[in-house]
Amino acid sequence: MSEIVVYELDKPGAARSSAGPASGAERRVRKVHAAPAAPGSHTATGPRTLCGKDTFAMETADWRPSAHPGAPWYPEEHASVVCPDCDAVMET
Repeated sequence: MSEIVVYELDKPGAARSSAGPASGAERRVRKVHAAPAAPGSHTATGPRTLCGKDTFAMETADWRPSAHPGAPWYPEEHASVVCPDCDAVMET
């Protein structure tokens, strides 16, 4: 499998209050997408996710689906925010 898991993160300051986390704090994962690897690479993400979104501002996950046979393609802790379009492609 040459797909790479990428995270679409909340925009900085989107859910921040005056008492919120300091700058540089970890941002919350908004959506989990799958993207093909860039041509000629197994670790670099291609320019678009399987649902067509630009991967430029997304963060690459450490999770590799091929390293977890029998598990879902995404990290289970993010199951509630999986992109339904990427999931549909990955299930076929």
